Amino acid sequence: MSGLAAQQQALLQLLFEWPQKNATDLIAINAVNTWARGLKVYKSNAHMLAERALMAAYPVVSQLLGPESLADLARALWHAYPPERGDLACWGDSLADFLQASAQLQDEPYLSDVARAEWALHRCATEPDRVADPASLALLTTHGPDTLGLVLAPGCAVFSSAWPVVSILGAHLQGTPSLSEAGQALRAAIAQDMVIWRCGWRPEFRQALPGEVAVLTALLEGRSLGQALDTAVALDFSQWFPLAVQTQLVLGVTHEF
Repeated sequence: MSGLAAQQQALLQLLFEWPQKNATDLIAINAVNTWARGLKVYKSNAHMLAERALMAAYPVVSQLLGPESLADLARALWHAYPPERGDLACWGDSLADFLQASAQLQDEPYLSDVARAEWALHRCATEPDRVADPASLALLTTHGPDTLGLVLAPGCAVFSSAWPVVSILGAHLQGTPSLSEAGQALRAAIAQDMVIWRCGWRPEFRQALPGEVAVLTALLEGRSLGQALDTAVALDFSQWFPLAVQTQLVLGVTHEF
């Protein structure tokens, strides 16, 4: 290994290994000058980038934890799950599992579900665009549901939680419900199902209607409209479909079955 390669490898160990007991000594072995101050700047900058990346992807988790706890969490996650890509917007998907396994956060079991919902919203914003095709809706009047499929919005996802994740995110991101109402729902451990999708450029979410999670799950798995409706008789299609089209959750109908 060349001297430069050895220095680069040592620098990576300094940035990602945890705990860091002898990292500075390792750098010193492979460099003429230790440049300890510069290496400390590298490490501090990496931790700051990690904190900013988490704040961008998880604004609600950040608010719930507070600045000091978030900084500690960002450093720990950075070393436990180092980024594998140059784009830090793609880093942080392991946070929910990390929170769920954290002994220090066992008294806050809802945090991991809030993180899962936030990551789905975060990734929703980067999904490829899809163009709405309102003319295709006429297929519903000429073909049976078993021969049709629905074109769903970019980033469409469903999420079921034992906690009131929709209320928690709504209180912090939209002001509805109030923080007090969300707190009451949390203390009562009210389970909520969530629908996530992108309307234009904006990620959206709301509480799922009865039977909606089952229908959307089936559609996301590639099943026909008829098969999807068979999974959830509780869904009132005549109520749900106009709402889904109006809010751009459904962009069109396809005849591919």
